[in-house]
Formats: sequence, structure tokens, C-alpha cells
Amino acid sequence: MDEPLTRDFFDRPVLEVAPDLLGRILVRTDAEGELMLRLTEVEAYAGELDPASHAYRGRTQRNATMFGPPGHAYVYFTYGMWHCLNLVCGPVGQARGVLLRAGEVLSGLGPARRRRASARRDAELARGPARLATALGVDRTLDGTDLCGEDGTGGATLRVLRGSPPPRSVVRNGPRTGVSGEGAIAPWRFWVDGDPTVSPYRAHRPRAGRALTSKLDAQVAES
Repeated sequence: MDEPLTRDFFDRPVLEVAPDLLGRILVRTDAEGELMLRLTEVEAYAGELDPASHAYRGRTQRNATMFGPPGHAYVYFTYGMWHCLNLVCGPVGQARGVLLRAGEVLSGLGPARRRRASARRDAELARGPARLATALGVDRTLDGTDLCGEDGTGGATLRVLRGSPPPRSVVRNGPRTGVSGEGAIAPWRFWVDGDPTVSPYRAHRPRAGRALTSKLDAQVAES
């Protein structure tokens, strides 16, 4: 359970890595101590193949970390106030990433509660991507952090442990949250069914688009 995930874990297709991250333990270490979080909800993003990805239109200064190598953190700032944490995966140059949407804080509750003072209960501390990043004290200074600790930038500050993946029978997938346009129909959000830390979602009911979903899935599988 305490064994860190290796580079090989992340160097796989994003639709394999994303559901396999459920139940893994994200560890954040800073001046306030160590915080451990069990991942319960994630979303996959597929770079140039995915209209919802930050990398859909190519490489920029903001999204450069997404282009690899795998096993690094991609942190972005959104709506002028929130940070979100992603884990880069797949081969170098393909800009694949998994957005961490929710998790259960296992240790480090003191700092998490202070950072998320508006949370009414502990299940809400990291319930949503911005809340998760806030609870962990994640900001843009962690963009590019090596989760595997091999290049000297991470390991002690941000890493992922093997944890205990949930049974496949409780893993669900569906459309991603807050995504509009063509990318809205891809069922690339994965979560642990019934877990109280999973963020709420209103069912997405596309009028059409199964063909596009199949096309996206096929392209990502081949990449």
C-alpha cells in the first residue's frame, strides 16, 4: 500500500491510467506536514484528440507540462481564483492528463480543515477539483513536479502511493463535469460508486453524438 507508483504506471494510455488511479493515495508534504488523500474521482483528457483538453490546440507556456514526460504534475489556475491538479501520463509529446476531481483526506486533517474552512464535514474537504487542490495547498509552484521523484523536483513534496484500488464492480464512468461542446459526450469521468467524497453531478443526456464518442475512444486507444 505504501509503495510509490513508478514512471511505468503513468506511461500508459490515459483511459487506462485514469480508472486505475482510483483508490491510490496522493501524498502532499509541505511546511505544515504530510497530508494523505485517497483518490475517489478523476477525469481523463486526451490532448490534441480531445476538444475539452487544454492541449487541444497545441503547446503553450501554460500547458507545456502536459506534453511530458509522464509522471509529473500539471497544475493550472482557473476562473482567476482556483487551482486544479492533473497527473500527466502517456508517451512524451501526446499531452495526456488525468484531472484529480475528489478524494478522502486520510491524514493531515488539521491543515486541510484550515484551508477549507467552509467545508461542513470532512467528506467535503476535497470534493471537487478546486477543493482538492485547496485542501492540499497546491498551486502553480507545483506545476512540473516529478511525482516519481527521479529528477529532483518532487518525491518529497508530491507523490502517489499504490494504495488499495476498489473492486471493478464499484467503479463507474460517465460524461465529464463542466465540459461543453463536442468533448461533453466522452464518458471519461471515473469514480467510486457510493463514496461520499465524490462530487455531485447532473446527468448529461446527449441528443446525439455516440458516433463521436466512439471515434474519440478509438483514437485514444490507438495513440
